[in-house]
Parts: sequence; C-alpha cells; structure tokens
Amino acid sequence: MKKKTETKENEEKNILPKKMLTAIKGETIHFILGLLCVIFGVYMLLAFSSFFFTGGNDQSILAHPDPGELLETQNGIQNYAGARGAQLSQFLINDCFGISAYFIVVFLIVCGMRLMKAYRFTVWKWFVSCSILMVWLSVTLGFAFGGTFQDSFLYPGGLHGYNVSQWICSQIGAPGLILVLLVTLVLIGIFFTRETMQVVRKAFHPALPKRNKRKEAFPTEAAQQPADTENTALHHTPDNTSDATGTKEDEQPVEIELDPIESQADNTTPAYATEMRKQPDETVIAEAGTIHQKTQAKTTEEPTFEIEETPEEEEQEDERGSLDQPYNPRLDLEHYHFPTLDLLNSYNDNTPAIDMQEQNANKDRIIQVLRSFGIEISSIKASVGPTVTLYEITPAEGVRINRIRNLEDDIALSLSALGIRIIAPIPGKGTIGIEVPNANPRIVSMSSILNSKKFQDTTFELPVALGKTITNDVFIVDLAKAPHMLVAGATGQGKSVGLNAIVTSLLYKKHPSELKFVIVDPKKVEFAIYAPIEKHYLAKLPDSDSAIITDVTKVVQTLNSLCIEMDTRYDLLQKAGCRNIKEYNAKFINRQLNPENGHRFMPYIVIIIDEFGDLIMTAGKEIELPICRIAQLARAVGIHAIIATQRPTTNIITGTIKANFPARVAFRVASMMDSRTILDRPGAQQLIGKGDMLYLQGNDPVRVQCAFVDTPEVERIVDFISHQQGYPTAFMLPEVEDDTEGGSSADVDMNRLDPLFEEAARLLIYHQQGSTSLIQRKFSIGYNRAGRIMDQLERAGIVGPANGSKAREVLCMDENDLAMRMNNLKN
Repeated sequence: MKKKTETKENEEKNILPKKMLTAIKGETIHFILGLLCVIFGVYMLLAFSSFFFTGGNDQSILAHPDPGELLETQNGIQNYAGARGAQLSQFLINDCFGISAYFIVVFLIVCGMRLMKAYRFTVWKWFVSCSILMVWLSVTLGFAFGGTFQDSFLYPGGLHGYNVSQWICSQIGAPGLILVLLVTLVLIGIFFTRETMQVVRKAFHPALPKRNKRKEAFPTEAAQQPADTENTALHHTPDNTSDATGTKEDEQPVEIELDPIESQADNTTPAYATEMRKQPDETVIAEAGTIHQKTQAKTTEEPTFEIEETPEEEEQEDERGSLDQPYNPRLDLEHYHFPTLDLLNSYNDNTPAIDMQEQNANKDRIIQVLRSFGIEISSIKASVGPTVTLYEITPAEGVRINRIRNLEDDIALSLSALGIRIIAPIPGKGTIGIEVPNANPRIVSMSSILNSKKFQDTTFELPVALGKTITNDVFIVDLAKAPHMLVAGATGQGKSVGLNAIVTSLLYKKHPSELKFVIVDPKKVEFAIYAPIEKHYLAKLPDSDSAIITDVTKVVQTLNSLCIEMDTRYDLLQKAGCRNIKEYNAKFINRQLNPENGHRFMPYIVIIIDEFGDLIMTAGKEIELPICRIAQLARAVGIHAIIATQRPTTNIITGTIKANFPARVAFRVASMMDSRTILDRPGAQQLIGKGDMLYLQGNDPVRVQCAFVDTPEVERIVDFISHQQGYPTAFMLPEVEDDTEGGSSADVDMNRLDPLFEEAARLLIYHQQGSTSLIQRKFSIGYNRAGRIMDQLERAGIVGPANGSKAREVLCMDENDLAMRMNNLKN
C-alpha cells in the first residue's frame, strides 16, 4: 500500500510540471508573448523618436534626478513615452549604441510577429543581422561624429561606438579603422547577397563584362517547394484581414434554447435547440519563393591572339538541379502563381442566420402532426444549414420508426414545403431526422469554401470541394481515393455548376506539372471556357486541333489513348517496384529512378465527360468498354474519371458503370426510379434543386449544398492562368492507330478464301446487313472463323467497314453483282 501511495504522489508531482511545460509550448502563450514584444517595440519606437525632439529638455532631469522626482505626476519629462521611455532612450541611444539602437526595435517587432505566427521570419538570421548592423553602425557613427556633437545632448554613435572607435584608432590609427569598417561592410553585404561580390569586382575593374544571369533555385527550395506551394494556392485578398500563417480556428456551434411548447395531453415538453456552425472568413497569405541567379563568363586575352571560351556543358545541369538534391517538377513553371481569392465573387449572406420565428413554427407543426397520429416525442433539435434544416427528434419509448417514416407526405403537407426527407434512423445517432427546406436559402459561395481552414490544411492528393453540409461543415472529397465519380441529375439542377466547382477546386490546389485534364464536351459550349489554359492543364491527342474534345470519333481515340497511357504507366511502375503513382513519384523526386531508362514524373490525369448519355447513344460499346477498363485499372496510375449525364436510365448507367464508379453525386431527379438508378436507393427525387445534392461513397448518402461558381468567375480564373507562362504545348497523349479505315482487313490473304466465303456473301445479300454473329449462327462456326470471313468480305468490297455496334453496310445489291465480284477475285 505504501508503494502505491508513493507512486501516486510521484505521478501527481510530475503532472504539474508537464502541464506547465505544455502550456508554455502552447500557441496561446506564444501569441501573448509575441503581442507583448510587438507592443514593447512600438513603445520603444515612440520613445526613441521623441528623444530627438525632447532629449535636450529632459537631460537635466535625467542626469541628476531628485529621489522620487521621476515618480511624481509633475516630473517635467517631455518625452512622449514618459519618464521610463526617456530613461530607456537615454540609456540605449546615448549610453550604448546611438542611433543604431533602432535595430533593437526592428528585432523586437520581427520576433513578436514570428511568435504570433503572422510572418514566417527566421529569428536567428534576423538576430545576427540586426546585431552586426547595430554594432557596425554604432562604431561608424562614433568615429564619424566623435567630436562633432560634444556640446549636444545626442551622441549619434553612443558611448559604445565612441569608445570602441577611439580604442581601435589608438591601435591601428584612423586609416586602419576606415579600412576595417569598409572590409566589414563588404562582408556584411556578402552575408546578405552574393551580388556584392560582382559590385566589388566592378569597382576594381569597371570594364569587366556583365555576367549572364541564370536562374537556379536553392537546394532547400527544390526540396520544399512542392509542399510549400500547395499552401500558397490561395493568395491574400485585399478585403480580408487574417494572420499570415493561414486561417482562423473554426468556431464552435452555438446552441439556442427555445421556449417549450405547452402540451394539452401531458406536461412533458420536447426540448428544442437550434444548432448552427459559423464558418469564419479565412485567408491565407501566399508566400513567394526567392530565386537566386548565378552566371559565369570568362574572357582571356593573350598578347598575340585572343581565346574566347564557350560555356561548358556541365553548367547546363545547374538549371535541372544537382543530383544530390530532390527533383522539383514545378521548376519548369517556377514563376507560376495560383489563382487568388479575389477572382471569386463574395456574397453578403455567408454568415449563418437563424430565423427563430420560422424554426419555432416548423417545430410546432412537426409536433402537432406527430401527435395527431398518436406519436409522442421526448426531444427535438434543429441544425440549420445553408438551404435545409435538419430536425432531429427522439421518439418516446415504444414508438415504431416505420410509423414516422410513413408520415412523410403528411409532414410536407403541414409545413407547406417542398422536398421533405425523413432519415430514420440517423446513422450513428439514436434519433430520427426530418430535413425541411429553409424559407430563405443562402448561397454557398466558392470563395467561402476555398478560403476555409479545412480546405487550406487538407492533405488530400486531389481535393474536390463540393460545398457545405447541413451542419455548415465544408465538404471535401479526395478524388484520388474516390477514385471515380458519377454525376447525374435532371436538367437545370446544378450539374454544370458542380463540375465547374470540381475543376475550380483542383485549379486552386494543384500545379500544372501535377495535374492534367481530359475534357469531353459533346455539347461544345459547356467547357469551351477552359480552352485558354490548354498549355497549362489540358491534355490532348497529337493530331487534335483543340484540347476540348467534341467529336465522337476523337472521344473513342482519346479513351483508347488513355488506355495506352495507363498500360505504359503500369510498365513503369513494374520496373520501379512501386504499387501506385504516389510511391513512384516519391522515388522519382528523390532521384531513385533514372530518366534515361524511360522513367518520368507522372501528373494526375482527370477525365471529365459531360453528357455521357449522348455518347452512349452515338458510339455505344466503343465508349463504354474503354471507360470501364480505365475505371477498373487506372486508379493506381493516377487516372481518374468523372462522368455526368442528365439521363439516369439503366441503359446509360449500366451495372458495369455503377460497379466501377463508387463515388456518386445525385442532383434532383424526376422519379424514385431515377434515384435508385444513381444511388441504389430513393431520396434524390426529394431534393429541392439549385445545387442540392446527395453524395454517396459507402453506406449512407450525405446531403450537400453545392458551392456556386458562376461563369464570369471561371472566366477570370482561366484568364489569370492563361496570361502566365505555360508549357510549349498541351500534354500529349500517346498516338492511337485508327482501325476504322481498313484495320485488320488490310492484312487479309485473299488468295486463300474460306470455303464458306461465297455462301456467307449470299447470306448477307439476302438479309442486307453485315453481322459477324449472323454468320456464326447460320453456319454454326466459331467467332474467330466468322470474323475472318467478315474481313475477307470487307476486303472484297461486299460489305463496308465496321460501324461501331451497328451492323455493317452491304455493298452488293443482288446475286449478279456478287457473281461479277467473284469472277474478279478468281481472275
């Protein structure tokens, strides 16, 4: 027992120091200390500046003060910072370092800003710089004005500078001191920038030719820039005021208790609370990386002839970086800047507002309807979202959930609202949810989503910001883990805006070297707005004029080309011994893979297909098969697909498509059958439209209000990106051989016709349709032999080329025409 009590006492003694140490290391203490440093620095600045005007009047009082005189109210001190400020100025300026004492103020403010995390200063560099400059300037001013201000109250170099300069002069003389000051000035300049060496060279040799400037990033920047520039995707907007390290912490939800409702049946009253979460305005100030430029040019002169040395080839390796530092894929476009938040519209209704009258009225009606059917509840709570309010009710004991679920239409009738949706029960909670549309819905702006702390601090590979949930939480999905997304809904319910929101969020987070888009737009007008960023973010076939694909034949070729790219990437992953693109790129960045062996940095490829139903009607299996192959295999190599359709029918969204697209976004649809086609469950038919959607990835769907990004906003973003330096061309996909212009029929040996060739030709002329399956069925032969016969018929000109999933056209009209063609073949 004594040992246990002793161990408990020791643990209790150790807990307090740990808590104190944790508190000292905490962000709050750092912020308070930083704020005190900044305030004290401003106070010293005021005291120093006032000292130049009032120091003469205050000197007589400060030199021989009477006991307690400075503590009196009428002490006669004229310094704006008071008696203590006058004493501090007298000590630091006159008795110590002179005018260079201002560097103490600079260091205090810099240190305070670093502790407050307002700026990411390197404190030790600032300390060394300020200390060296303060001492050097003090000695210089003490030597220069040593005898000038003898009768003045001000010593420009302070007693420190005067005494040190006098001692050095006594040792090496005044010329020696001047040389020492010049040498230290040059060394200080070299410490700050290496361009000082070139200035010194020019001073000694004015005719020295200028050096060629070559851009080279620091080794540390090459390793850190991919991680740093992800957080600089969003630049500081003029109207926002936030600290420089990122965004503010999210505030806790505010719960408001409402007056209970009197019950005629009994005295029990459901407790009602309204819960909301506020999303603060958050900004991130971007930080620009520094680029160091270094050059070298040599000129050698001889008495009899001149030798001009050309730059060696080893110098070209400096642009790519040395092998001992990580490879930086962003160096190709190192001056690229991510779009800023001021390109997006901001709305005045971002702050959640609760209409208490509306909430109380809805609460009363829900309770009244449930009681009219004999259902009692013990509590009710409301979570107010941008467009929908979720009422969580806890039924009394013995109430069956099915009874409440069957009252969906009665509750909608009572509330006179559109789109009532009942969640019975809410997953993870012992309550039943009733979603009711708000009378005055709010717009969820894209700027508020991209400016949120959750989006800024996300570690997702491909973050897709869709909008806000009912609880006002920012909803972000990692497309790399999705890995493919199906977007469906009726016309005019927000699909195009949702696709633009997906593209916008990726543009704000990923560098052009890390992401490429393949955009298929059969309507030719939806995504044409992204054409100007072709050389930055888009991928296309080598023979394509535009990166926005609108031709159906080009769609098939592009998808087949992506399959080739997928197979090529898998071969590279196999050679590198990696399982996915993330591991492969990490090895390539760390220079563990040799580019001479075919290895390269792999950007993510996002395929966006709009109006998928129109493509299926036009090309059928030729479109569906490569999409399914990409959806099944391309996840590991960084190729992800997003398909959208306004026709959620089973012949468009087939079982194969649904099996390979686990992430599904359903906007409002017309019927329950369409909702079951998209989500495998009802619910999408009860949405209210205008961006209201259900996102399903897993067991239960999440209701989200899609972020609104307008066409002018997208135009400004695209214009901002297109005016920056891009790649010479778009990202080129592998070439694909076109099989529709002859294909395998060019290699058919017509000297060895199949014995069933003539009979098969008569069969096709009789039916007037060329089908391999028809030949297979009628002659009871295998598919391979029937395919060879069809190739021979095509080479003989009896049937036309393949026409997708449709039957081939028969070119022979009758038996006479066939006989003529057979004679030509025999001759």
